[in-house]
Amino acid sequence: MFMSNNACLVPTSFWLTGIPGLESLHIWLSIPFGSMYLVAVVGNVTILAVVKVERSLHQPMYFFLCMLAIIDLVLSTSTMPKLLSIFWFGAHNIDPDACLTQMFFVHCFATVESGIFLAMAYDRYVAICDPLRHTTVLTNAVVSHLGLAALLRGVLYIGPLPLMIRLRLPLYRTQIIAHSYCEHMAVVTLACGNTRVNNLYGMGIGFLVLIVDSLAIAASYVMIFRAVMGLATPEARLKTLGTCGSHICAILVFYIPIAVSSLTHRFGHNVPPHIHILLANFYLLIPPILNPVVYAVRTKQIRERLLHILKLGSHPK
Repeated sequence: MFMSNNACLVPTSFWLTGIPGLESLHIWLSIPFGSMYLVAVVGNVTILAVVKVERSLHQPMYFFLCMLAIIDLVLSTSTMPKLLSIFWFGAHNIDPDACLTQMFFVHCFATVESGIFLAMAYDRYVAICDPLRHTTVLTNAVVSHLGLAALLRGVLYIGPLPLMIRLRLPLYRTQIIAHSYCEHMAVVTLACGNTRVNNLYGMGIGFLVLIVDSLAIAASYVMIFRAVMGLATPEARLKTLGTCGSHICAILVFYIPIAVSSLTHRFGHNVPPHIHILLANFYLLIPPILNPVVYAVRTKQIRERLLHILKLGSHPK
């Protein structure tokens, strides 16, 4: 499993425990986790298909929604197949390079998703505060550039994490990772040597992504609400705010589980380990499951197109 170097180890593979403390329930846990993953895949693929087919949805907000769907598919697929293989087949081993690759995808695309929410907030700001210029400001080229910027930011922010582990932390006290996937801190805490730089960089990126992005989104909505309150009638205000409803729900679905998981990890020292791990998995599964539901329920065009497809499918041939 590993090569020894004094009191530390150079692992040839890592061992993911799955959900520590609940090993006897792994086969039962596979049922809800497998079901949630299936729902996430079907829901996001459906959103992509509906937006592609329905030309009335070829607008900035729905292009951003497609980006979210792709990100959610990557996020859930980067962890769930391995977790299910642990539950079903006891496939705990993971190659160090595969571990670092999984770490990169999980943290990178979580960062990219936050960037897309920020871009969507800008879209809503322009649509409500400067509606006459919305189509000229948020062109298809601008939307694609915003999506690319979010992706590049994720790569630049997260790329150093696995590189620093590879270059600075070759030795480990144990190869056993008490987690269901290769989360950054779960790996770093096992390393021998000085991990201060890794810890500070990880915390710095977390601050930039969660705090700065959420503050920027909040600032855009302050300006949006000021513009809405200036409308003449309550009906106009409700109708205008309704266009933001799906975005606000998706933001809450994304940020609240991450905030709860992060706070529990940092300060919940008395919280059992399996609660930490379950929360860490839920924040990768809840947005991919709920985002398609939120937009399907709250968006008339998506809802009507889905109902049309379901009616066609129910007609006998």
